[in-house]
Amino acid sequence: MELPQQLEAVLFYKAAPMKITALAKLFSVSEDDLKKVAETLSETLTGRGVALIMTDTELDLRTAPEADQLIEAIRKDEMKRDIGKAGAETLAIVLYRGPISRAEIDRIRGVNSAYILRSLMVRGLIEKNTASKQVQFMPTTDLLAHLGITERTKAPDFDQVMAALDAYERTKTEETMV
Repeated sequence: MELPQQLEAVLFYKAAPMKITALAKLFSVSEDDLKKVAETLSETLTGRGVALIMTDTELDLRTAPEADQLIEAIRKDEMKRDIGKAGAETLAIVLYRGPISRAEIDRIRGVNSAYILRSLMVRGLIEKNTASKQVQFMPTTDLLAHLGITERTKAPDFDQVMAALDAYERTKTEETMV
């Protein structure tokens, strides 16, 4: 697989902006070479449903601007629906464990959570915390207000849920070590 396709795959998998420095290191190329690869990928994606968004420091794979009206219609339809079991599960993980990375959420749930996380962000229930090196998700103040609490540690049965999550994660870690 050529480098532009590898870059596309990584950005698609991550579903979040990535630092050019980190990508250059991942692919063992210079930042200038990575930018050239990004330009090649961007040209390849022209006229398609996705676009490569480039800043001075980050790259991100997003829906093409030409699809804005379509995506907005889908988003409005999604907002009318219930968040479902997967959404509730992911929301609970973010509420009780947040701030938490997508990789950690995926590990706990055992599945890719990118779509669910996006849906919860669109609804204003969670937000990205970009203060750390790794993007993390955390509950919004709107979610806390909706739940009638002033901080996440006041969520129902917080200590018991945290203890259960810790026990579950210890079990999962032990299973992978065996």
